[in-house]
Amino acid sequence: MTAQAALDLADAVAEQLAAPHRALLGPAVSRRQHLAHGLPGIALLHIERSAAGLGPWQRAHDWLAAASREPLTSGPDSHPFYGAPAFAHALACAADHLSGAYQRALETLDRQLTADVHRRLDAAHRRMDAARLPALAEFDTIRGLTGYGAYLLRHNPGAPALLAVLDYCVRLTQPITHDGETLPGWWTDTGPSGRTDDRFPGGHANTGMAHGIGGVLALLALAARHGTVVDGQDEALGRILAWLDHWQEDTGRGPAWPYWITRGGLRTGRLAPSAPRRPSWCYGTAGLARAQQLAALALGDTGRQVDAENALLAALTDPTQLKATTDNALCHGFAGLAHVAARAADDAHTSTVGQLRAMIPALLAAVHPPGTDPAHAATTLMQDEERGPGLLDGAAGIALALLAPSTAAPPRSAWDACLLIA
Repeated sequence: MTAQAALDLADAVAEQLAAPHRALLGPAVSRRQHLAHGLPGIALLHIERSAAGLGPWQRAHDWLAAASREPLTSGPDSHPFYGAPAFAHALACAADHLSGAYQRALETLDRQLTADVHRRLDAAHRRMDAARLPALAEFDTIRGLTGYGAYLLRHNPGAPALLAVLDYCVRLTQPITHDGETLPGWWTDTGPSGRTDDRFPGGHANTGMAHGIGGVLALLALAARHGTVVDGQDEALGRILAWLDHWQEDTGRGPAWPYWITRGGLRTGRLAPSAPRRPSWCYGTAGLARAQQLAALALGDTGRQVDAENALLAALTDPTQLKATTDNALCHGFAGLAHVAARAADDAHTSTVGQLRAMIPALLAAVHPPGTDPAHAATTLMQDEERGPGLLDGAAGIALALLAPSTAAPPRSAWDACLLIA
């Protein structure tokens, strides 16, 4: 019953987002090509539903057409979640299911994307050669080379640009000496926002899937599972896993990982006390457990795989971590947890798959409690001016994230490739 209620909510959201000219978009939606908060992210909802036979392709086309009306941002002002690369992801997800559709547009976008990747790689290697620290936006999933790698792996896995991105990721995991200290190669001298922050003197090492080394781990693992391998890839996976092993915490119910390591923590080898943290996709144990599961599968390490799956189970049953989860969003809420759990269950060991599946109904019920009217719930989501109807924080992302957990079937499109969880 819970699964059907979740599907009813997804249907209701899709109906309220049926047409760009009629949808109540609100101030939170970017009219440009923003995957997180804009029209391409909403298009992904209709692309997935159309691929699964739940809605007409015309809706997907209408949202893609609406997203293309503004000039496409490319070059240095674009990134995987904004501009031409973001639009390319949505367009490619549709093209996978519509033979011959959008091919000329995709060819043009891919040429621009490849040029952007090589420009970014050249700058990154010059920075490494000079022994300078990276910016988060150089390598992260949302704005950086890991995000470009996610697109290439799913939509152009034979591209030389993808191999170059993987080579870069391997090099990023090598230690760097800066101001006389040995730091992990992904250490940045800013705060998590990417800007100088007095709360992070000496910078930090970010572990998250959205902005940290978790995304790099997932990309290297997914590429290996697809048979796309460069020299040093297994060793790079090992270095990231060893870092996460070192900083693993015991919550009393299971392992968890911090969002970041500060310079003070690095010097003392200890984490500062902190309040319980939500186990989300973007930061926290859920996303990192999935990344470590993928790495273990790539390396053939069954013990580590089961440990990662048990860490996810612990996070999804820990009242203190769940209490810290205060919304339903794909990025850092209960819908995202349900989707990560479903994706992890698709690959899980026989000893944990049933337990992971058993966690999903409670997560779905947190998003859409039994007895709640789906049309009313959809309207409430749409009218949230802070989150809006977008992908990462809003209604479209929640509706998308409910589909796979509710049906126990993987997504038909590659919509979640941008999250590096599959």
